[in-house]
Amino acid sequence: MNGQKVRFSLFTGADPDYNQSKRSIAPHVMGDNREDRVMDVYYIGIDLGGTNVAAGLTDETGRLLGKFSRPTPRGAEAVADAIAQAAREACRAAGIAPEAARSVGVASPGSIDPAAGVVEHAFNLGLDHVSLAQLVEERLSLPALLENDANAAALGEFAAGAGKPFRSLVAVTLGTGVGSGAVLDGRLFTGFNYAGMEAGHMVTHRGGRECTCGRRGCWETYASATGLIRSTREAMQAHPESGLWRFAPTLETVDGKTAFDAAQAGDAAARGVVEAYTADLACGIINLIHLFQPEVLCVGGGVAKQGDYLLGPVRALADREEFTRDAARRTRICTAELGNDAGIIGAALLPLYR
Repeated sequence: MNGQKVRFSLFTGADPDYNQSKRSIAPHVMGDNREDRVMDVYYIGIDLGGTNVAAGLTDETGRLLGKFSRPTPRGAEAVADAIAQAAREACRAAGIAPEAARSVGVASPGSIDPAAGVVEHAFNLGLDHVSLAQLVEERLSLPALLENDANAAALGEFAAGAGKPFRSLVAVTLGTGVGSGAVLDGRLFTGFNYAGMEAGHMVTHRGGRECTCGRRGCWETYASATGLIRSTREAMQAHPESGLWRFAPTLETVDGKTAFDAAQAGDAAARGVVEAYTADLACGIINLIHLFQPEVLCVGGGVAKQGDYLLGPVRALADREEFTRDAARRTRICTAELGNDAGIIGAALLPLYR
């Protein structure tokens, strides 16, 4: 098998067998129900994280049939070995042989060249200009596709989560930074150089907090969980009498829930933190709506578990500030639905949406 040739045809959507019949492959099924499942088509998805390699086997709708997770090693060969092992174990959990899968998709952090299948930079994984797709193909004998992890998560939500009924979606993930991805008119948007949708580095506070990217005032320095924790600590230092200290006895124990928990308990300083945070989050979300006008914008990550307590004020600000606030059709702002499975599902379904 010529890995480069297969990878190119999948990326451009030129797989002749797929267009003729999605169900042309008769997979190898482990177990007694081969007759019931022989015509199904399967895809393997990998979410490659700094801590764990999470793998899943899905059908063509994004339904997860089996999962497996293991710690992430460092270095190209070790990472590829871990991906292959996790993929095989996920297939085993589903009762499906790995060779039944049509392809394997890998969602990776860092700078990615999906067309070449190369991780250009993912220093926390020890990867620097690594042809990861080729290494995975060699181990699994399957066509491999590579994508940025935030883009894959957006695709997962579009295909099987919050965006399932729609044709366009923007996904925002609130974590250490702010991840974002977009599916527009049913296609994953990456920019011509695959570096698009770095919304976390959109400046919302000119001259504001210093960002790891080298700029000041990036959205993620305020709207990420890291930014929220920083704001909470600043409020605690400014207000030693605040009830925030009851929820986090030391600055080191502050997390993304601290301010919300204290605010719900009636603490004034915490309410100030939450109000400022939701306003900062809304600023970036409204900017993204103005740029893309997606049918749905979903918000995921740990902070998003606050649900309507977080998004209610964001929607209220959008009602006042959106350019299209009086339009008959407006973007739906909601929480993401797939949680940690979004990246696995999106990676698995890459060949269907490129």
